[in-house]
Amino acid sequence: MPSPVTRPTHPALTGPTCAGDGIRAVIPEKAAQAAHRKKKGSAGGRSVCHDTTLYKDRNTVERCINKFKEWRGLATRYDKTPDSYLAGLHLRGSMLWIRSLPTTP
Repeated sequence: MPSPVTRPTHPALTGPTCAGDGIRAVIPEKAAQAAHRKKKGSAGGRSVCHDTTLYKDRNTVERCINKFKEWRGLATRYDKTPDSYLAGLHLRGSMLWIRSLPTTP
């Protein structure tokens, strides 16, 4: 006679059910996050303040770097020597600068 099929005994499968029997929230609420950050003081992670001018300047620099990387030779660093890589940077920079000049009719 075959043995009866039994349920697995793994702790993850035998724990509380999804009906809300003892399951604690995994994602804390905003108030709890703020209180925890305040409790930690200066060691408490990223600050809540937002510096608009710093963000704007950083965004400008990141966009400029991405425009440089659109050129395949600079993005993949195919150049063998630092001098040729620097020459590529200067060439791409001058191309971007010329493109940014206003056109006269």
